[in-house]
Amino acid sequence: MITVFGGWPSRSQRVLWLLEELGTPYAFHPVDLRTRRSDPEFMSANAAGFLPAIADGEARLCESVAIMEYLLARHGPTPLAPPPADPAFARYQQFLHLGEAGLAAYLNIVVASRFFAPEAERRNWGAETAVGMFFNRLTLVAARLATSAHLTGEDFTAADISVCYALELGERLGLAERYDPHVSAYMRRLAGREAYQRALAVSPPRSLTT
Repeated sequence: MITVFGGWPSRSQRVLWLLEELGTPYAFHPVDLRTRRSDPEFMSANAAGFLPAIADGEARLCESVAIMEYLLARHGPTPLAPPPADPAFARYQQFLHLGEAGLAAYLNIVVASRFFAPEAERRNWGAETAVGMFFNRLTLVAARLATSAHLTGEDFTAADISVCYALELGERLGLAERYDPHVSAYMRRLAGREAYQRALAVSPPRSLTT
């Protein structure tokens, strides 16, 4: 059985949500990042000590989008991942990776600055530039959602899971009041999915600082 190492706040929510959508059995191993290096099972899955990670037989993976692609390949085919011949495949690939590389990754800088930097440096130039980059990339999401229910098309896919995590991270950083109305409505729709709610029940939300 797949073991998911995770906890809030972390990108493990992407992995849990995807597994719930797939209906794939898994075991959840909660990890406290403050004491993670004393957890040998977790450290054997990811020696760098960041979340998420999974163990699947002999396989050990980290990086949330890489884990998602692995799970989709191993447990597909599934409508959650359009095949290469599908006209929607290019959009799917773009938004699957945009969710991390173009959105959530920039917010790491903001989290570090706002919660861990000295008081005088919490609104530093780097953090504010990262926010600007986040909103620049978010224009791609807003433009797509102005004409489509989901990022790949009318159907929900793993790309929506990837991007939704980044949007929720931005929300916890107080950025959601600047979201386009189509983006805000999209978040509300996705939060109503049963698999999303099951994933939340496995690993309930906590503060970014606890």
